Amino acid sequence: MPAPLLAQIGIPVLVRILSDALGAIDNPLAKGAARALGEVDTALRSGEIDPAQIESARAHVEKMAQMEHDEFTASLSEANQNLRAEIASDDPYVRRMRPTFGYLMALTWAAQMFALAYVIVFQTGKAGAVLEAMGSLSAIWAVGLSVLGIYVYKRSEDKKRITRLSDGRTIAWEGQRQE
Repeated sequence: MPAPLLAQIGIPVLVRILSDALGAIDNPLAKGAARALGEVDTALRSGEIDPAQIESARAHVEKMAQMEHDEFTASLSEANQNLRAEIASDDPYVRRMRPTFGYLMALTWAAQMFALAYVIVFQTGKAGAVLEAMGSLSAIWAVGLSVLGIYVYKRSEDKKRITRLSDGRTIAWEGQRQE
């Protein structure tokens, strides 16, 4: 009988906690949600909501969480495979793609900052609108700089792990030396 036990203990406790937490927020929507959860709590306590329905909802949430986990795992696995293929590649551009991206990000950032400085100094009347427009670019920069950060981190990790010498030998830095 784990389902009725979960329905009687797990979900009602969660409903009460959420109701109390939302009730403490000074916002009409939060207060409304707290009242609605209070009504759900009352219905749960009085038995108006069937424990089988609660178990069905819990199973649905569990399945949705598993699907999200599987999707995240697949995405991570694919990114990992791409990085491994890049490391193993002898194609010069593939090996230089990270530095190229870094240089492009640096040039773009510098151009944008010089343009912003120019507007602030020489077109002062337009500076407010330009600064506001620059704020709209924050999400794009966050993505680009995050990718660059991952590239730098992964490349540093790769360099620590394996170094190819000019004579073709490879040195593995994790306690092994390969000739």
